[in-house]
Amino acid sequence: LSRPPYSYSALIALALHSAPDRRRTLSQIYHFVAENFPFYRRGTAGWQNSIRHNLSLNDCFRKVPRDEDDPGKGSYWTLDPNCEKMFDNGNFRRRRGRR
Repeated sequence: LSRPPYSYSALIALALHSAPDRRRTLSQIYHFVAENFPFYRRGTAGWQNSIRHNLSLNDCFRKVPRDEDDPGKGSYWTLDPNCEKMFDNGNFRRRRGRR
């Protein structure tokens, strides 16, 4: 299996865009990635650490607390509206570095 041509930020954005309410928990993001990209099914620790790292450090991702009537563990993650344009027209592919 070959690695998908998406950065971890793009994988997260794909997961968030595909959710009906445009938000997912960390566990739901992991599930989306593993379900849609078989490359990530074989091992978990490395890519899951990278997902967490990107969620924490990338300003495009916002943590939203659960509502009081929404049971479960963990907060939701959403895409900051100011960053939506980064992924316009389905442009989720990894960008090549400048030379």
